[in-house]
Amino acid sequence: MLNPIHLRTLLEVVQQGSFAAAANRLGYTASAVSQQMTALEQTVGVALFERTARSAHPTDAARAMARAAVPVFADLDAILEAARHADEARSGELDVVLYSSLARAILPRVLHDEAFVADGTRLRLSVRNPSSAIRSLSDGGWPDVSFVYRYTSSDLAWPALVTEVGLGSDPYRFVCPASWGLHLGAPPSVEQLSALDWAGLHAGSSDATAIENAFRTGGIHPRYRVRSDEFEVILDLVAAGSAAAFVPGSVARLAPAGVVAIDVPGLSLARTVHALVSPTAPAAATTSLLDAVRRALPDAGILDAGLAAT
Repeated sequence: MLNPIHLRTLLEVVQQGSFAAAANRLGYTASAVSQQMTALEQTVGVALFERTARSAHPTDAARAMARAAVPVFADLDAILEAARHADEARSGELDVVLYSSLARAILPRVLHDEAFVADGTRLRLSVRNPSSAIRSLSDGGWPDVSFVYRYTSSDLAWPALVTEVGLGSDPYRFVCPASWGLHLGAPPSVEQLSALDWAGLHAGSSDATAIENAFRTGGIHPRYRVRSDEFEVILDLVAAGSAAAFVPGSVARLAPAGVVAIDVPGLSLARTVHALVSPTAPAAATTSLLDAVRRALPDAGILDAGLAAT
């Protein structure tokens, strides 16, 4: 039987022009797209791509399948929309995914927001890396809303089916132990910053790469004493007087006593915060949640960047 997920991936490959571009659009890896296309070829018994060592070009059969798939998915979307309107019993419930630093920054405020509580919206929450949720959203399914972030220099794209709602900008802050006294005079120099002990993320992640690029642009060469994937651990080390760090403003707001944030000229980085809304998400409950989140963001240190829904 033809797998509709593989067919939708084929449509994206043909429209985007490459496995890599389709993977970025759908939230998969390029190798996962390649595996899906191989499985689809085995199912239909027809070569769909002319492969070389460095590229794969769709055949006439692939293009024909993609053209035929467009009305099929239009019909499927109509079915999903009908189901959404018929699902009145679930209209006040939302499945929501948040990344951990945003959850710590806003969840207490959202859950005690008077207007949100009065609306009666019920949340099923999952605090996790949103990558798996993005992959699921690409098929128009779970969760209803996934909160994600993107660096301003990134060309990361979201799945075509979701509605992207821009919420604000989370600028990074330089934080250090108050006992060091760096906040008492002029901002620290590049030389001073390079001589400090630092706590940072493990190299290789998108966050770590963005931070390293910001340091490089500012001419700073940090000397890492410790690396951790948890911002909470990094803040604890700063509070203990062991290291400096460069963290999102929403994280810096939650720092324990003994940590100060300093604006450093030339050291700049921000990540934008977005909500990805599934086409099957209950509209009224989603609006109620997003309104509550917007009210919570300023107190969390996330700035309204005037980002519009796309």
